[in-house]
Amino acid sequence: MLFFKKKVVSEDDYYLASQWKLMGRKLVKHKLARASMIVLGIFYFVAVFANFIAPQGLTEYDSAAKNIKPTIVHLWDSEKHFRGPFVYGFSNRRNPETFEREFVEDKSKIYKLTFFVKGESYKILGIIPSSRHLFGVEEGGHVFLLGSDSMGRDLFSRLIIGSQVSLTIPLVGTAISFILGILLGGISGYFGGWIDMVIQRVIEVITSFPSVPLWMALSAAIPPDIPIVRMYLYITIIMSFITWTGLARIVRGKFISLRKEDYVMAARLAGVSDFKIIIKHLVPGFIGYLIVNLTLEIPSMIIGETSMSFLGLGMRSPATSWGVLLQEAQDISNIALYPWKLIPLLVVIVSVLAFNFLGDGLRDAADPYK
Repeated sequence: MLFFKKKVVSEDDYYLASQWKLMGRKLVKHKLARASMIVLGIFYFVAVFANFIAPQGLTEYDSAAKNIKPTIVHLWDSEKHFRGPFVYGFSNRRNPETFEREFVEDKSKIYKLTFFVKGESYKILGIIPSSRHLFGVEEGGHVFLLGSDSMGRDLFSRLIIGSQVSLTIPLVGTAISFILGILLGGISGYFGGWIDMVIQRVIEVITSFPSVPLWMALSAAIPPDIPIVRMYLYITIIMSFITWTGLARIVRGKFISLRKEDYVMAARLAGVSDFKIIIKHLVPGFIGYLIVNLTLEIPSMIIGETSMSFLGLGMRSPATSWGVLLQEAQDISNIALYPWKLIPLLVVIVSVLAFNFLGDGLRDAADPYK
């Protein structure tokens, strides 16, 4: 039998450890950050294999199954006989109070859930063709784990597939704005002079515009009939174009305070190029802050993409994202009758909170000697 002993970290190991190792040690002690990493790991795993996990594709719908409430998966029938996972059929009727059509379970019809069923074709990771889905239901039945929308489409499938857009646009957009912010802010702070003046004036012009009108102006330039992949690219560029300015100003201030340090002057005298001084000497001086900024910028990107799609400026049907799904939440009466259509909002809140908690843990870990 093996006994695992807790590793004892000596004082010398602590003070001789690298910055990354110290940050990692402190990060794993942050409970909310650990929980957030698990949540985000699950979210991104689901996003990668979304087409396999989703029982329906984006083009599948049933006009006879509009606005059905979430389906309950049963194991025992009404006579207490174990049948394995199954769902009942449904029948519709008029609500005597609201006069709206509503669906109720028809216990005379039983449809078993099956796994690894064939369905709409897709490509795993955009490369490997497949038509297998994780689960489905026998022909004639329906399974809507989170209900259906006003067109009879499975909200669960659209939510999962929409995560591919809503979780990857922020990553790509943040990466682009991160590079722009460091590059332009570093050039502005390191060289100064007329270069600094030009870059700062450009930043002031961009930040002077309100975000929503600027989104509308940029989105209006996107043709409405372009392919979904190109629309994805354009939205990413728009989001990146707006968000790099704040980081650029912070990087500029850091570079102004660091460019007169002795080690920077020594690198110049040694003949090190300006580019290497910026990348290898100045940027690592506050890399902890940059990592924290990166994680805290992603939630704002998620909200930004959701807002654009919610306003009809981003992704459009038949493509989907969390913002597209929330478009049906604009009507209060619609939400009052079909409250499950607000479920995408809960997913947005959880993902934003997870990134914020992770950023909070990284912020604490960035000062490992504290």
